[in-house]
Amino acid sequence: MTRTWKQNLLAAPGIGFALLPKLMCPLCWPFYAGIVSSVGLGFLIGTTYLLPITLAFLILTLAVLGFRAKRRQGYGPLLLGLIASVLILLGKFYFESLPVSYIGVSLLVAAAIWNAWPRATKPEPSGIVQIKGVPERKS
Repeated sequence: MTRTWKQNLLAAPGIGFALLPKLMCPLCWPFYAGIVSSVGLGFLIGTTYLLPITLAFLILTLAVLGFRAKRRQGYGPLLLGLIASVLILLGKFYFESLPVSYIGVSLLVAAAIWNAWPRATKPEPSGIVQIKGVPERKS
């Protein structure tokens, strides 16, 4: 496992929190309460904490996508992650639209995969020209 893969793994909390229910569905309450209570965070069940926590993890995810962006895939994954984060926040807390939230989460996953994808390296010219039909000289 390379270092960049481990760094991109930090995007998982932002994606995970974006998938959490908005606490409107009564069937989701036991699942959500079980997750947060199992780690000792039962006080986070209120909706007043859900927006700041989601925002904090999305900012963390964007920071990871932007960290050393020039060395990896450039600023494309960061821009895609920013668009995805806006869609997640709007879809979840403003429009209350599951399709918009799911599109945002899908784009955030795509940005993380794009950022983790190995960059294609250009072969450096060796200065040696191989002529067809002439055997290569061994030194």
